[in-house]
Amino acid sequence: MRLKSYVMGQWRLGQGKGEQVLNASTGEKIAEVSSEGIDFKGMLEYARNIGGPNLRKMTFHKRALMLKNIAKYLLERKQELYDISFWTGATKTDSWIDIDGGIGTFFTYASKGRRDLPDEKFVFEGETEAISKNGTFVAKHLLVPLEGAAVHINAYNFPCWGMLEKLAPTFLAGMPAVVKPASVSSYLTEKVVRMILESNFLPEGALQLICGNVGDLFEYLTCQDVVTFTGSAETGQKLKTHPMVVKNSVRFNMEADSLNATILGPDVMPESEEFELFIKEVVREMTAKAGQKCTAIRRTIVPLDRVADVVKALKKNLSSIKIGNPASEGVKMGPLVSYGQLREVKDRIDQLSKVTEVVYGYSDEYELVDADKNKGAFISPTLLYCSDPEGCIEPHEIEAFGPVNTVMPYTDIQDAIKITNMGKGSLVASIFTSDDNLAKQIVMGIAPYHGRIMIINKDCAKESTGHGSPLPHLVHGGPGRAGGGEELGGILGVKHYMQRVALQGSPNTLSHIGNQWLKGAKQFEDKVHPFTKYFEELHIGETLLTHRRTITETDIVNFAGISGDFFYAHTDDIAAKDSIFHNRVAHGYLILSVAAGLFVNPAPGPVIANYGLEGLRFVKPVYIGDTIHVKLTCRQKTIKENRDDEIPSGIVDWYVEVINQNEELVASYDILTLVKRKE
Repeated sequence: MRLKSYVMGQWRLGQGKGEQVLNASTGEKIAEVSSEGIDFKGMLEYARNIGGPNLRKMTFHKRALMLKNIAKYLLERKQELYDISFWTGATKTDSWIDIDGGIGTFFTYASKGRRDLPDEKFVFEGETEAISKNGTFVAKHLLVPLEGAAVHINAYNFPCWGMLEKLAPTFLAGMPAVVKPASVSSYLTEKVVRMILESNFLPEGALQLICGNVGDLFEYLTCQDVVTFTGSAETGQKLKTHPMVVKNSVRFNMEADSLNATILGPDVMPESEEFELFIKEVVREMTAKAGQKCTAIRRTIVPLDRVADVVKALKKNLSSIKIGNPASEGVKMGPLVSYGQLREVKDRIDQLSKVTEVVYGYSDEYELVDADKNKGAFISPTLLYCSDPEGCIEPHEIEAFGPVNTVMPYTDIQDAIKITNMGKGSLVASIFTSDDNLAKQIVMGIAPYHGRIMIINKDCAKESTGHGSPLPHLVHGGPGRAGGGEELGGILGVKHYMQRVALQGSPNTLSHIGNQWLKGAKQFEDKVHPFTKYFEELHIGETLLTHRRTITETDIVNFAGISGDFFYAHTDDIAAKDSIFHNRVAHGYLILSVAAGLFVNPAPGPVIANYGLEGLRFVKPVYIGDTIHVKLTCRQKTIKENRDDEIPSGIVDWYVEVINQNEELVASYDILTLVKRKE
């Protein structure tokens, strides 16, 4: 079988002699891979001219719903992916990380897209900047999708998650993608792409697939394109310095393999719970995916006087790991992905063993379950010991991308920090300690060199997601050797595929552009109370100016009795006179309550409920005898995605200004109301 690429809306076979792809456990041929003869220039143009416009027609909420539907479709068919995943050498647990983890990332971005982004095709970002004396000239940042293609070059170790974790923010941003998986496991990626396309939830041109190499694709990159790369630092640096990437300032996000570390705190003794947790985590990270994770622990940094205890415990735990056919019951570690990878890992171990001591593994004296050592790319977990981590540079520069780990001793905290940072930039580090002061000291010492830090003690271990597990909510990346890039990070990942533009103009003009009322823009009143209007009948900038209400001493006393808030500034004349207020003042929440009474329409109507309150600021105190009124302005409207049993509705963002008798602002906030739609 020869894998096909999905090019310009069609499945196409590459020409010439293809690269053979083998089953990692049995050595049997699975497929051939070739992209020779593919029109790479045409692929990029198709993405830009067809896929991009189709995605940009959709709002963020529509794209988010698209992600959700695709995720549900894949989830229902995931067993087919599990069956194929075994061929890569992945165990069932490994496959769960790859397959369910990837699908889960789509679900997460679907949720965040609807919750954290507007139901628009663009984002108005941050606060309005008042850059003129009278407020007639203001500024705002606008985010719009780039109009090129996102080229995703993925590593072999996570053929599902590696693709889906990049596609989720790409599609949500409104950008089409060209995906190039590593050939050695591309058959699993190809299956996922087929499923996504069969779901019919993606618009035409949104997704294309290259099974094989990228040919001359980089020659046709423009300033509107984005390249993301996951893999070795060496390959990533070559691509990052491609002439067209440099010439056109193409956005290039690199996530490279790194020498990640874990640190055992000096407070953790062998009999403590944290010690056991530490040993389990190191062993798990050595053997999950056979150590073929960019986030796997490569350096285990422990107090000098606990080296013997750590090595003894690791050897005991590693000896219980069953190696063999990943589909077999009880197998905890499968083979490496290919014979080529096996040769590379052995070569790296040979280099490391010249300056370290092999304390466990790296021999043929291990048993396999339902597998043959002569047919699969199997290797035993290998534990090394480096007695002089500060004087020996190799363990901080040479990475064996497999089940290989080096134990290193430290004498004090500053020594541990120095050794950890010798990796010159890592994706993740972990710290095991029950001492929060130690944790803070280590975090502040290693943070500049790491993209993520996990701190574990017995209180959080049970719910910990693990050292080697990137989460869609958090930034995944790291400085230096790790590539200097960032992926995921929730909505931060979406913005990587968008252009930020600084807009300057009148509040009216910017409000019109952004479908969002900005302070200083025109407001208009209607004789009809806005709370009697359906969602569709309300307009941005529509304003209600209420009647007035004088705040009395009785109001304050009654509110104190009802709320139980007898703070001295509200109830104690003598103490209030000595305060910054000089006299008694009304409770802030009393002002909010009075304001609500001023602008709320009491009769039943389209307003269903108060949905939330945001950005509350008390600007000026309200004294006994002050008179306040409210200006309520419709700032923004968002259609709410309703379930079948819910009333069709939308969320209206009202900007509330509470003003005193001197026309001074005393409080401001946004109140969100859930309003019925006519539909």
